[in-house]
Amino acid sequence: MKKFMKVAALVLVATLVLGCFTACGTKADNDDGGNNANTDAKKEIFIGATGPLTGDASSYGISVKNGAEIAIAEINAAGGLNGITFKFEMKDDKAAAADAATAYDALMDEGMQVSLGSVTSGSCEAFAGAAQEDNLFFITPSASAAKVISYGSNSFRVCFGDPDQGTLAAQKLVAKYKNIGCIYDTSDPYSTGIYDAFKAEMDKSGTTFEVRTFDADNKKDFSAQVDALKDCDVIFLPIYYTEAGLIANACASKGVTAALFGCDGLDGVAEQIDKAVVTNDISYITPFDVNSTDAKVSAFVATYEEKYGEKPDQFAADGYDAVYAIFEGMKAAGIDDANISASDLSDALQVAITAEGFVLKGLTGEMTWDASGACTKVPVIVEL
Repeated sequence: MKKFMKVAALVLVATLVLGCFTACGTKADNDDGGNNANTDAKKEIFIGATGPLTGDASSYGISVKNGAEIAIAEINAAGGLNGITFKFEMKDDKAAAADAATAYDALMDEGMQVSLGSVTSGSCEAFAGAAQEDNLFFITPSASAAKVISYGSNSFRVCFGDPDQGTLAAQKLVAKYKNIGCIYDTSDPYSTGIYDAFKAEMDKSGTTFEVRTFDADNKKDFSAQVDALKDCDVIFLPIYYTEAGLIANACASKGVTAALFGCDGLDGVAEQIDKAVVTNDISYITPFDVNSTDAKVSAFVATYEEKYGEKPDQFAADGYDAVYAIFEGMKAAGIDDANISASDLSDALQVAITAEGFVLKGLTGEMTWDASGACTKVPVIVEL
């Protein structure tokens, strides 16, 4: 018994001595005046994204960025999630796939853990390919091309998909108009994706229509296309607001009175037209109505106007909702560690956001997601 107690005492002494050396070593290694970040547990999740902040499509990127930043500020002001706050950064990809790929690498180097992907479809396809390799969860606010969410189970979106918009547009126009025309961009995946679905639905209904095209090298003068469709009752424009504004102005100059109908890419067209001369009825599919009396929408609009001096568009609302989709998904998954890896966070979010009963009540409607990454919600037709 005495021998056992003697050995035990020696072990205890050795442990205490080793503990002293270990403690001293730790203090020496970490004593940098309190500036060593490793001494404090990480308390922040990094949400990254890319989008056009300069160039012709900059309205989309800036709107998404603004909407996302409002959501981040709200979440952090309310205490974040289980002691975790969020930071957000969007890098300028100029709506170019190569720039989006470069920006993706830079964001990952900076520690991105989850993402809003890219704003435009072409850029987001490049982003999605890289994100699939890293198993980074992303939910794009606005990249609607079908291919964007086809790369892997980590890819989601908030906006409508292109095929959905094309099908809905065909159904709406066939029910209301007789002579239907269409102008689309053969060089753009967003435009061609919507057009293909539109054409399929038109063919299905047995309805004929006139079509004219343009591409990235010829998108400044639309007089020929408008002249060719001058007898149409409506011209379908599955394109972006910049070109749609030029087409509206061309209609005015040629006396073409056809109604102009588009998809969510037309959000922003009001700023592109000469209101003194354009008399065409203009409407488009969108999930967001800035004039809604819904309390949540009204509060967002007021905050946006106060912060940025203008009313928000659909893309701002989509950016806001995308951030909240990540936040609510993390809440449902019980995430409480800001040091979680991008891949582990992705796995958790994929399960949470596709679970039965998960519903996000956002600015752009009530949303649910399935394993495809597609979002289900009800569209709104906005008339200018």
